[in-house]
Amino acid sequence: MIEFEAALLAIASAFVLFAIVSLYRVFAGPTDHDRVIAVNVIGTNTVIAIALVSGALDKPLFLDIALVYALLNFLLSIAFSKFNVEHGGVL
Repeated sequence: MIEFEAALLAIASAFVLFAIVSLYRVFAGPTDHDRVIAVNVIGTNTVIAIALVSGALDKPLFLDIALVYALLNFLLSIAFSKFNVEHGGVL
């Protein structure tokens, strides 16, 4: 079982690396929409990494944290979309 846990942690590390690479798009832009999508990608990768760590360490509480984080990530995208529509940012 040690190999399986190590594999889960390695995959979680890969998702964290993907999230770090996505930070480039957050800062480079060029539009606000690109930045929001990049933040959503980072949030999704973080949720996946937390879920994988939960499985590797056998800590079901981490799944609750991942679920709350996923809901907050979704609400962020909805709030930005609503703000953007109300302020005329939709083409």
